[in-house]
Amino acid sequence: MSIMVKLCTRLLDTITIGIDMSMHMIRGVQVHGSRRKVKRKPGWKEAMAHHEAFLKKMGVKGKASDVRSEIPTYRNDGDSGVKTSDAIPGTCPKGKANQYTGDYIIGIGTMHKSNSVPVTRKKDAEAMAKMRR
Repeated sequence: MSIMVKLCTRLLDTITIGIDMSMHMIRGVQVHGSRRKVKRKPGWKEAMAHHEAFLKKMGVKGKASDVRSEIPTYRNDGDSGVKTSDAIPGTCPKGKANQYTGDYIIGIGTMHKSNSVPVTRKKDAEAMAKMRR
């Protein structure tokens, strides 16, 4: 036998072993038995006949999958009366940055895990400095 035939045979053996070995791990692959017969209630045929008559009266033809709606066209054919522009406006100037001008917050302290916290009193700053790390 040639080397190529041996490699192909070995590869096929490993693939089939892999499938057989792992099929129990994949859910929904195995089919146990055939499809069950649907149990219908006693008045089912009459209800379906009534429903079909209603659909026929309403003008429904065929299956629901046969119904297709028309795709609208979005092309602008001529002047629609609405003036539009393709011009791209320029950029606007940068706004002013907000800056705190009050005296209630005296600074920003760093607590554990690099959490920034506003410091409102001197005692808060001392407590943060003495905190365990």
